[in-house]
Amino acid sequence: MRNADMRNVLVGCSVAFAALFSASFLVAQAPAPAASPQGATKGAAKGRGGRGPATPAGPTPHLPDGTPDFSGLWSGGSNSGDITKGLKPGEEVVMLPWAEALMKARKSQDDPQANCLPFGVPRGAPYPWRMVQTPTHKAATHIFILYEGNIHSYRQIFMNAKHPDDPDPTWYGHSIGHWDGETLVVDTVGFNDKFWFDYLGHPHTEQLHTVERYTRTDAATMHIEVTINDPGAYTKPFTTQGTARIQPPGDEILEYICQENNIDLVHVNAPAQLP
Repeated sequence: MRNADMRNVLVGCSVAFAALFSASFLVAQAPAPAASPQGATKGAAKGRGGRGPATPAGPTPHLPDGTPDFSGLWSGGSNSGDITKGLKPGEEVVMLPWAEALMKARKSQDDPQANCLPFGVPRGAPYPWRMVQTPTHKAATHIFILYEGNIHSYRQIFMNAKHPDDPDPTWYGHSIGHWDGETLVVDTVGFNDKFWFDYLGHPHTEQLHTVERYTRTDAATMHIEVTINDPGAYTKPFTTQGTARIQPPGDEILEYICQENNIDLVHVNAPAQLP
């Protein structure tokens, strides 16, 4: 189990750093260790710095209906720092002039995630997240993603469903899913325009439409691709990719209240940039 007291120490250090060096961005969350890059050595690596239970190893597990089992506590998989750094080869992010001007004018203290608000899609939290499929004895009707970070928000994916004709704009949109072989495909519309794609402040509009592809390549690794299509802010669609790693058995989502430690944000008045 991760130590909650140690987290408080790390948060305190982050605040001190921001005060001394005018850091661009301060949240009430200490950065988590970076996820292992895709292609890294896989297997029964020990958890918690070489101590404790080993992370799962072996092939991708499956549920009784034959679909991949995505359950477990995961870490990483998104490109929260700069969305342009995790693109598929040959792709690029080209903003419309108004969107580029807006991004350049943004300040770190205005980042919704820094203010303990949901982070949207495809941005992720720096802390673990859990996938839950239900039911498990037959084909799932719902898949939930539970987040430790910020406000303990969650996403719900309706399997083999349809989008409503006119969904209310929300932070995570309306998501429907289906299986493409071993890959979970999640189609989402109905976003609001409030969250940022990354620390740099890449914007979007309510025209945003995302298609996520989750593939558990083995027991410990999940490859994630997100295609972003927003003609209101970008000249063409683009696709990001990342790798998430399963966490050791016994690790769980901890209670973490972002607002309790978010004490110095008003003093960070720098342009939006990497922390």
